[in-house]
Amino acid sequence: MVKLILDFSKVKYFSDIHKVIKDTFKFPDHYGENLDALWDCMRDYCEYGLYVIVKGMDHFSDEWKEYMQEVFDVFNDIHKECKDFTYEILDT
Repeated sequence: MVKLILDFSKVKYFSDIHKVIKDTFKFPDHYGENLDALWDCMRDYCEYGLYVIVKGMDHFSDEWKEYMQEVFDVFNDIHKECKDFTYEILDT
């Protein structure tokens, strides 16, 4: 099982959210930095056991937290297809 940490503690701008995701998952340069692109790229991880720890969201605004829920919805959908993909939120 591979463990990755999505650390949003240094995010200052909304656009940084997808930069952290892209860098952590090592998505390709053409990653579209949106939820559809996230879904497409995450499906590539289905063949691996992957455990993602999400941290550093305690300073996010309500708007950003709402968007992160959409990101987690994508994670939940990926988990439905790939039982070896799981994640945990350490702080919100």
